[in-house]
Amino acid sequence: QVQLVESGGGLVQAGDSLRLSCAASGRTFSSYAMGWFHQAPGKERELVGAIGWSGRDGYYADSVKGRFTISRDNAKNTVYLQMNSLKPEDTAVYYCAAATYLPTVVAGTADYWGQGTQVTVSS
Repeated sequence: QVQLVESGGGLVQAGDSLRLSCAASGRTFSSYAMGWFHQAPGKERELVGAIGWSGRDGYYADSVKGRFTISRDNAKNTVYLQMNSLKPEDTAVYYCAAATYLPTVVAGTADYWGQGTQVTVSS
């Protein structure tokens, strides 16, 4: 079992930066692929990006490429989402997810999910 807890959300202005964190429980964090998703009001949950267990493999949605970066610190059981040049359309609840395989995370069928953290970007 893996428990995920997101933090770092908040209200920012367009153009600002924000870093989200996802702390994971369990000793096997380093063996899981991780991902970040977001869900805006009235919309389906969408993949923002994902990272493999080693941190070498990554995937980003086209809408965030060049602005968002995912990283992980396996010693701290934590994955991060650095968000730069934020736009009002980035406003959403952001969720962290974990699965054994990276394709599973990318497909949105991860085994474990956090409760989410709200990010609001004002114009």
